[in-house]
Amino acid sequence: MSSRREFLQKSAGWSALGLIGMGAAHADQRPQSGQLASEVDTTMAPPPDLFDAQALDLDFWVKPRTLSLIRPQSGERTKVLYWKDGDVIDSAYQELCHLLRDVNGKATAPIDPKLFETLWGTQAFVARYGMERPLEILSGYRTAASNQRLQEEGIPAARKSLHMSGKAADIRIAALNEEVLGGLIRSFRQGGVGFYYRNSAKGGWIHTDTGLNRTWKG
Repeated sequence: MSSRREFLQKSAGWSALGLIGMGAAHADQRPQSGQLASEVDTTMAPPPDLFDAQALDLDFWVKPRTLSLIRPQSGERTKVLYWKDGDVIDSAYQELCHLLRDVNGKATAPIDPKLFETLWGTQAFVARYGMERPLEILSGYRTAASNQRLQEEGIPAARKSLHMSGKAADIRIAALNEEVLGGLIRSFRQGGVGFYYRNSAKGGWIHTDTGLNRTWKG
């Protein structure tokens, strides 16, 4: 594992290359107009070595887990200890499920605990290097009606989206662009990772789910 000094040195280099900072993804990695995410080449280079979850030791996974989340759509935020001594804390789990609810459809559903494991692992990993920022939850659980409405509006939403079964979230972390954040999540090897590049002030986002291991760009 690289030292924090090595991390900061790499960060400076990544900033120059556009790897850290929002909205820095390359244009040639985005689908062309009218092109579906499934039609885009999904061959991707591995993430920077530093951001490889496979390098984590066992101690990382057995310590208490606190998640710090923001839901921009509703203005909610929470910082809650949800896992300790090998068990999920039910009251905290319920709070997290509520925060990941379908805000538009006003519906809550059980969220796959494995998804929270990925979210916590991502946040805790980057925090090791001084980047202690909350995860932004752009989308969590969706009702079938909400998912269909997104499709009708031309917003990326798979017909059988895992969002509808509480197994997916669209996220971002301030100061980490899509390539770096998605590369880290992909290194956990715990499900699907979608890279959504956008030329906006806050950049794009990463889709993470607990389904089959796969990667795509949208």
